[in-house]
Amino acid sequence: MNSIEKYVIKHKTASLEELASSFGVSMNTIRRDVKQLLDRGALQKVYGGVSIKTEPLGQVFQPFAQRSSRNVNEKELIGKLAASLVDDGSSLFLDAGSTTPHILPHLSEKSDITVITHSLTAMCEAAKYPNLSAIALGGLYYQHTSSYVGISTLDALEKMRINTVFIAATGVSTDHGVTNSTYLEAEVKRKVVKCGSRVVLMADHTKFDRSSPITFCDFSDLYCLVTDRMPPKEYVEVLKSNNVLLLCPGAEL
Repeated sequence: MNSIEKYVIKHKTASLEELASSFGVSMNTIRRDVKQLLDRGALQKVYGGVSIKTEPLGQVFQPFAQRSSRNVNEKELIGKLAASLVDDGSSLFLDAGSTTPHILPHLSEKSDITVITHSLTAMCEAAKYPNLSAIALGGLYYQHTSSYVGISTLDALEKMRINTVFIAATGVSTDHGVTNSTYLEAEVKRKVVKCGSRVVLMADHTKFDRSSPITFCDFSDLYCLVTDRMPPKEYVEVLKSNNVLLLCPGAEL
């Protein structure tokens, strides 16, 4: 992660003068670096400097409980399909989201599985299955996503070796890739995408042709997309061009 970005996450806000002094660079250099982070959607401007984004950008954020109650049948199907990608003796990361926990009931017959997550919801679900070993990543609890975020979460991820990463998204589009609306959550997603040998996106059909402000990974970063129905043709073509496996009813395996 960019050291400036990490500094702002830790301190919540920072002036340009403070950043220039902390990193021993000129004001011109710090303005250039900060502009790149602003353009990426990583930070937001405040009077005299920059701060983190903890709230959704430019849209109404739906509470986690509300999102969890929608498209339940579709999410259960996605969870079942995604479980077929998990081998005995492997480790997996479950991203915060209303879809990812649905994989857990379908892992109950597998052996020697380690589940790593920063999602409180996923941890509670994983605790139901004695065959699963669970590792919880701590941090600052963020109620909107029922997850832990922040510097300690990111630092813990740097020490992990993960076979398969299962991520969720607010939106998926051919123009902007895989996107999210909450900055601190997107930082965890961006970090964990680099930690796993295989990255699997779990997204139901309602996520397609939607774009949130923060892109946290591209199609080229994915190993597999698991969804509940065949995506539009343009998405199938993008997946093929990036050698991404498509797992859904009607797809050719």
